[in-house]
Amino acid sequence: MELYLAALLAVILVGFVIRLLLKRRSIYTRKGIIDPMKVSIKDIDRMEDGKEFEEYLYRLFLALGYEDAYKTVSSRDFGADLVFTDRDGERNVIQAKRYAESNPVGLSAVQEIYSSMRYYGASKSIVIASSRYTEACEILAGYNGVRLIDRSELIDMIDLFKSNQITPVMDLIEEEPDLILDMDEEHPGGGRKIRLSSKARS
Repeated sequence: MELYLAALLAVILVGFVIRLLLKRRSIYTRKGIIDPMKVSIKDIDRMEDGKEFEEYLYRLFLALGYEDAYKTVSSRDFGADLVFTDRDGERNVIQAKRYAESNPVGLSAVQEIYSSMRYYGASKSIVIASSRYTEACEILAGYNGVRLIDRSELIDMIDLFKSNQITPVMDLIEEEPDLILDMDEEHPGGGRKIRLSSKARS
């Protein structure tokens, strides 16, 4: 009887693992390519590492129509994971951060993506994260004009894309960053935060 129960438990466990694996593969096409139309924020949370998140963003950007989007070489990416040209013809560099929701992205993300701009000939830089940002990260981004896309905006991007609202997704990605302008030179950290409105699209 004990042997029968052990065998039954093993079969149930194997079935459960197979179901998980099949569910895990559901974001892929038959050719093993990530299909951004199938990806949810929960799928991103379950991704094994940042490489899969980078691949998702790359596939998403291609699906949005950014034809020249490409992933950088991981061994020598110089701080950027993805490069693309926006609708105004400006080159952008992106750093992708797939962190747990409770784990905020820190200063290094802004430092790395900003420093990569010259290498890739980019005029804009963006960090896209599956979590939130530390206050220090937001301040540094504000002073350097780095666009931060956090978890809530990522969810908006996913939902809009799945609803075939391509232009609003591109508007969100290309939105101007929050800038911090110093109002008092004696207090360098006491500037005010200003959001520049996105350019009107025709």
